[in-house]
Amino acid sequence: MDQKFVVVTDENFSQPMSRDAAIKTIKDYDKKGIVAYIVSEEEAKRIKTPENFNEPRWE
Repeated sequence: MDQKFVVVTDENFSQPMSRDAAIKTIKDYDKKGIVAYIVSEEEAKRIKTPENFNEPRWE
């Protein structure tokens, strides 16, 4: 079974997709100036809404 990924933006979750499709989507969003992140399908189900996503902080 292939693992699926979801792209998270400030406003929505994408449909589950392959890793390669998720990376392509992130790159397309970046070109448009939209901040987005990739999470596993299981993590997206746990989070439930974009408001519950904790943006990673690199210190």
